[in-house]
Amino acid sequence: MSTSARLSLSSLRAHKRRFAGTFLAVLLGVAFLAGTLVMGDTLRASFDTMFGNASSGTDAVVRSTNVITTPGESQGTRQPVAASLAKKLADTPGVAAAVPGIQGAGQLVGSNGKAIGGQGPPTLAGNWIDDPELNPYRLAEGHTPSKTGEVVVNRGAAKKGDLKIGDTTTLRTPDPVRVTIVGLATFGGEDGMAQVTYTGMTQADAEKYLTPRPGEAASIQVRAGPGTSQRELVDELTPVLPKGVEAITGEASAQENTDMISGQFLTLFTTFLLVFSGIALLVATFSIHNTFAIVVAQRTRENALLRALGASRRQVTATTLVEASAVAVLASVAGLAGGIGIAAGLQALFPAIGFPFPDGALVISGLSMLLPLAVGILVCLGSALLPAVRAGRTAPLAALRETAVDQSGGSRRRAVIGTALGVAAVAVTLVGVLASPSILLAGLGSVLILIAFVVLGPVASSRAVRVLGSPLDRLRGITGGLARRNALRSPKRTAATASALMIGVAVVSLFTVFGASLKATMDQTVSRSFAGDIAVSAPSFGAGGSGLSPKLAPAIARQPLVATAVGLGKGVADVDGEGRALTVTDPAALARSFDLGTVRGSLDDLGTDGIAITLKEADKQHLQPGSTARLAFTDGKQQNFTVRAVYGRSELAGDYVITRQAWAPHRAQDSDTLIAVTFKDGVSTADGKAAVSKVAAAYGHPDVQTRDEYAQSSAGGIDMMLTLVYALLALAVLIALLGIANTLTLAVHERTRELGLLRAVGQTRAQLRAMVRWESVLVAAFGTAGGLVLGGFLGWVLVEASDGASDSAFAFALPPLQLVVVALVGLAAGALAGLRPARRAARLDVLRAIATE
Repeated sequence: MSTSARLSLSSLRAHKRRFAGTFLAVLLGVAFLAGTLVMGDTLRASFDTMFGNASSGTDAVVRSTNVITTPGESQGTRQPVAASLAKKLADTPGVAAAVPGIQGAGQLVGSNGKAIGGQGPPTLAGNWIDDPELNPYRLAEGHTPSKTGEVVVNRGAAKKGDLKIGDTTTLRTPDPVRVTIVGLATFGGEDGMAQVTYTGMTQADAEKYLTPRPGEAASIQVRAGPGTSQRELVDELTPVLPKGVEAITGEASAQENTDMISGQFLTLFTTFLLVFSGIALLVATFSIHNTFAIVVAQRTRENALLRALGASRRQVTATTLVEASAVAVLASVAGLAGGIGIAAGLQALFPAIGFPFPDGALVISGLSMLLPLAVGILVCLGSALLPAVRAGRTAPLAALRETAVDQSGGSRRRAVIGTALGVAAVAVTLVGVLASPSILLAGLGSVLILIAFVVLGPVASSRAVRVLGSPLDRLRGITGGLARRNALRSPKRTAATASALMIGVAVVSLFTVFGASLKATMDQTVSRSFAGDIAVSAPSFGAGGSGLSPKLAPAIARQPLVATAVGLGKGVADVDGEGRALTVTDPAALARSFDLGTVRGSLDDLGTDGIAITLKEADKQHLQPGSTARLAFTDGKQQNFTVRAVYGRSELAGDYVITRQAWAPHRAQDSDTLIAVTFKDGVSTADGKAAVSKVAAAYGHPDVQTRDEYAQSSAGGIDMMLTLVYALLALAVLIALLGIANTLTLAVHERTRELGLLRAVGQTRAQLRAMVRWESVLVAAFGTAGGLVLGGFLGWVLVEASDGASDSAFAFALPPLQLVVVALVGLAAGALAGLRPARRAARLDVLRAIATE
């Protein structure tokens, strides 16, 4: 073993407590990263196995090639195929069985009257397939549906809705259908396909409620005969298929389903978690760097003596790096074990919160272990590199010095560089969000601003601590004054310690501001565009929910208290070759319930061949009233539509509007997403809402809300997102607190003799504890204040960049109450971080402390 290694290991054994904070910071960052990767691998493997087992009997899927994908969609809407094609395919050589598969939206209502699911994953209904090899669901209890009104539901949906065999409930298709549960099913051995709900009906019921016309199916499921491979089966089927219909292997279909259900979800989910792992490791970098910088500063005389005794710069540098390597390897290995524990905990936690984590052992791949290990070691070594180089530059004559004065805060060069960088960063950011909207420039400017904050930290810390600590002289007397002077003693150290907390607070503030802005945007959108008194909606996001029955709006409109009730349906079409979402409604009633801005042309006579579009789309497509737009629908038909109106606003009304009569020949499963209700003059909101609620109860109990309630509920998902963000960011704040506590602990060790002298001249233990705690609070206050300023500015940048990149107009909002809470939490965190160092300082033996060198 080399001399450097022996010195490093001896130092580690003698000063284990110095590196406790560093060890924990690396451990937590690596554990979060490893847990994310292991969980992603496990989920991916579990879904692969689930879909593979469920579709193992399907050798080929026959479907239409005509699919329309609108912006923001990944799967698209596919044209149905003729159900009668199954009989023709069954006679094809190599085919053992062929059955039509009908699928649509169908949301069950639980025993408590509330809809089951709808919060993200699809709520599906379809025909129950009797061939057990072609049906991905397996009957677990009861019997299959044999007559109208009988259904089989997946066992997970039945548990959520407290339903059992023999119960009668409502199935929203979206028209309410009374059904009786006669069987419970599993999917791939599980109670369901994640949170997807499924209802199996007779083929006649499925055609009646889920398709626009009898005799249509989403696809044909085909099973091969003995000795025929999937590829051979597809080759046999292809020549007999009509134009516009294709056959793909069962394996390809299963892979598409895996990519659709697990691939996209997992990519988004794991990317989301990896971002927060990166934030945690970035915060850890500051804490680790600060620890080694302090340790090197405290060992100045020791390193100088080594240099005087003949040690080279390289040997002194290597000694510090060996220490960092030892801490990095041990903490990273411990972090891997912690990551496996996190993944196992999430596997147990997910079912408890309603997300069935597929059964199976954890999948621990080489990459999910090696990557966090390498990242942990590199982060620790990278953070220790500059302090190690600084240690190697220690002059031998430094052994003769008693102390070294930290002049880092007053560096004119640092101030000039930091200011120039800050000005350039703000200029780049402003150009990216105002002059020529560019997310790339805005992102680059934001990164440069963060760097400028770090560079200017030591310069700003002296002034900031003086300002923030000035009340302490009056409130806490000499104790407060000493705490402020201690925080001012090493500006660079104070800034480095506060930087970790600053980043955590900045990210929390950024998301808080962005969340408040999203809410303000939603409120602005509803207030500006929605002119009705009441909104009726079916709560759902993602692919979940079945929507509202198109029959509900006319039923509400017939009520004596109601002046207008207009439903907004949804459709899709290719408009001049590009997939676009259509709003299907009564255009004349739409104008009475929604503010469409300036309207050129007329919305009263669209008929079956007219269309209304927004001004933005009209300019993009070079259209105007009287122009012709060619629409292609998923049924393969094309039709020329005349632009009869161009309107200004599209937030709730959409960019393209056609009548229900125009959509009817091409519709799929028809539904409304929102119904706007306007009352007659003199009708109170309470009376009108009660009348509408009574009618809506017969259509599956959708939400009936005032305009303000609708705006608030539309933004409800933002609060859920922020709760998850705050929970994840708690790890970064925890690492920052460990950094503050570790810095104070090392500072107490460094000032042992000084603290002993203070005690000798009359300072009480309570005063000593208070002095250390207030020093911690001042450091935290500096980091929190910087984080709030940085987070608020970056939140504004994100809102403005989103406004430039989106068709919707974003509103910027600063939530004062939430930001005050963030500030108070930051200060409380500083006080908490100072508790242990304060106790250690108060327990020092006075005589031994005075005698310390």
